[in-house]
Parts: sequence; C-alpha cells; structure tokens
Amino acid sequence: MHEIAELIENLPNICGNEEIVRRRQAAVSRTPLYRPISDVDFGAIRAACAVALHMHQPLIPAGGDELSRAAIISNLQYMMEHQSIGDNHDAPVFHDCYRRMGEIIPQLVEQGNSPRVMLEYSGTLLYGLRRMGLDDVLDSLGRITADPEYHRYVEWLGAPWGHAVAPSTPVQDYRLHVEAWQQHFAGIFGLDALERVRGFSPSEMALPNHPDVAYHFVETLRDCGYQWVLVQEHSVEQVTNGRHPERPHLPHRLVCTNSKGGSAEIVAIIKTQGSDTKLVAQMQPWYEAASLQRLELAGRQVPPLVTQIADGENGGVMMNEFPPKYREVVGLASGSDVPLMNVSEYLECLADLGVKTSDYPELRPVFQGRIWERMQPGDGQERLAQVIEGLKQEDQRFHMDGGSWTNDLSWVRGYEDVLSAMEASSAEFDRVINKARMTTGDPRYRNALFHLLASQTSCYRYWGQGQWTEYGREICRRTEAILSHG
Repeated sequence: MHEIAELIENLPNICGNEEIVRRRQAAVSRTPLYRPISDVDFGAIRAACAVALHMHQPLIPAGGDELSRAAIISNLQYMMEHQSIGDNHDAPVFHDCYRRMGEIIPQLVEQGNSPRVMLEYSGTLLYGLRRMGLDDVLDSLGRITADPEYHRYVEWLGAPWGHAVAPSTPVQDYRLHVEAWQQHFAGIFGLDALERVRGFSPSEMALPNHPDVAYHFVETLRDCGYQWVLVQEHSVEQVTNGRHPERPHLPHRLVCTNSKGGSAEIVAIIKTQGSDTKLVAQMQPWYEAASLQRLELAGRQVPPLVTQIADGENGGVMMNEFPPKYREVVGLASGSDVPLMNVSEYLECLADLGVKTSDYPELRPVFQGRIWERMQPGDGQERLAQVIEGLKQEDQRFHMDGGSWTNDLSWVRGYEDVLSAMEASSAEFDRVINKARMTTGDPRYRNALFHLLASQTSCYRYWGQGQWTEYGREICRRTEAILSHG
C-alpha cells in the first residue's frame, strides 16, 4: 500500500500527493466507520455531548537575531528558548497539553470508561513539533490515532494547514491549505488515519459570508472529501426567517449559493456560545446536554448534540483544571443516557435511524438573506458587488468580512498592511507557478508553498500590529524571493 512521507528535504510533505489522497477519500467517503464500533445505545439516550480541542502554534522567522536571515521556527520553540519573556514560561505546559490526550484516553479506557474527544492540530504546529524533536507528542497522538482500539474514542478534524482564516484568504490558497493539511496528516499518521477524518474545523471558526467566497469554501471542503463542518452559531442564519439557529443542537445543512447561480452544501454542526476556553475546560457542554430531552426531526425523536470546541492549551483553567474535570465527566457520562459522542459517530447513528441529510434544516452564512432579497442567483458578480455596496451604505453593521467565534471581530479591517503583502505574494505564486507550468511535486513549488501557507496564519492579524505584522511580511518577502530566484 502506498504511504506518504512526512518530510521531504526538511520541509513538510504538503503537496504532490493530491490525487492519491483524493482517490482514497472518494473510495471510503460513504462507508460508515464509527457507527459499527460505537458502544452507545442511540435509541435509548436523551442527549449527547461532543467536545473538540484545537491546538495551534505559528511558524515565525525568529531563529536568529536578524529578521531577514532568521530561521523559520515554531513559536513554541521561541517560547521554550525565551521563557523569561511574558507568558513564555507556559511553553513546557503547552508541550504537555499537546501530548496529554494520548495518555488520558488509554487510561480512561483501561478503567472501563467510554471517553470521546475530537482533536484538531494545525499543520504549522505538527511540523514545529517534529522539527523541535518533540517526538513524544507525535508518538503519543499516534497511539490513539493508529491503534484500532481507540478509533471509537478519538476523531480527528481537518483544518487549513497554516491556520488561515477563510474570509480573507484567497480562495485558491485556502484550497491549498486544506489539501496540504490532508497530505501532511497522512504523512505523519498514515492514509488509513486520514480516511477517518470526516469533519472540518475552520480556523477561528471564521466562515465566509460573501456569497462567492462562501461557495468556494464549501466546494473546497466537499471536493476534499469532508462531510461536515463546524460553524459558530452567530455566523449563520436560518433560510426560513433570517434568524440565528433556533435548534442549534441538531445538525443543519449549510447551503451556499454564488452570484453565478451555483450552489454547494455541506452538513453544519453548530458550536454555541463564544470563544471562552473555560466552557470545555469545565466540561460545561456535557452539563448542558444533561438538561435536554429528545427533539423531533423528520418525524422521529432524536437526541440533541451539544458541541463545543476550545483551545486545548490556552488559559490556566484549560492547562490545569481540564484533565481532572474531563476524567470526572467521562466517568459520569459513560454508560449513561447522556454520553459523550464524536460528531461523525452521532451523524452515522442518525442515518441509522433513517434520518436523511435532506431532512436537516437549511442554513446560510449571516447577512446573505439581505443580498438575495435584492438580486437573483445568476445575476453575476457585477450585480453582487453593487448590491453589497448599497447595503454597506445603508447599514454600517452590514459587512462581508465573514463571521467567527465573536461577532465584533473583522479579519480584514485594520490589517491592510499585512493583507496587502499576503495578496501580493499569493498573486506572484499563482503567476509564477502557471508561467513555469510547475508541478506540485517540484521542490521549488513545495518551498514556495510552505512559505505562502505559513505567512497566512491568523496570528499575523489577530495579534495586531508590530512584531507579528513584521513576521508575516517577512515570510511573504521570502515567498516572492523563492519564486523570483528559485
């Protein structure tokens, strides 16, 4: 069986294997993987809870004193080497957080419990861990990923490789992020492990709401074999009335229509509330699920699913209080009528009851209803631009910056300096690659792609102006230099 290497000439293997991955994903996309091994009596439970841990560290040009020549290293490595600065003393704790689920899950299973967890690690973090020699983390994760004994308990979620936010990343680059993560993940854990990755976690929970960008977002996920996506409740609206989801604990269909009249859809699982890591650290979603009863869906009574995701390493509560609280709740939930479940397991159990995807209520990205009141799908990009500009003039709250875990954050406004550099390097990448007819297996392509994707991490925007902006601009400069000089 063909397997994918993890590294090629010290770079992550993020390209050149697109067809291999696409064929494997297509071959198993409809095969139930989690229902056959589930120990949950789905017909008897009242509700369920799913929790996901998001892990990320950016790559930064900080491996040396001079910015233009500094090696690109993991931010975790910089923290480890400069623990006297700011909160960098947390670096050893972060290291433990990245590893610990590989230890906690087997311990709970050995004790007779039935834990569940979904894991989402950015490509930049996975690469940084390997380059730092922190093989203990990847070995620990590898155990609960590869060993069939733990397939029931652990579900990985896909992500954009460089932790790029979808609303402000060029659509062709976002596809490269999604494909790069799949290939890198398969290089670390194997193609069989990648086949079990069926859900997608957008960085910062950022969902594009511009109709054309949102369409490409969903189209990319579907083309790459994903079956569902995690969305923040305030980033979507019901098609029937334009309101936020009224039954957020049931699956929905995210339907995105573009200006040309094309439509793409994917199952949406709604993450409720904001970005507070304490919600997962204190296992609040399980206690919320314990207060719920079955709901009607397509003429059947089904258990609702309360879903939450949080940073798996940030904040004192997550670093210190999560492990004992997680163990406690796993003990309470195991064998109860409110179990922990992973999302793909839950969806397969719904299908087993006879609930079809077409039975799920329909959602669209926020504010799109106001656009379709003034134009028809198929009217084209020019008409769409006119409608958007008109709505912006009438209502300053209206925007096409996308929605994320907080509805007062724009991923575009205030970041023009770094965005202009990202757009320039993206355009140059596209121009040079097409002109040279470079294949994705070309070493120069891989090197340029690595820098392009690393430059598009959300950290270069969300952490504001100053040093982080300079980091982002420097990686963009290197991208263009590789394209110019080979």
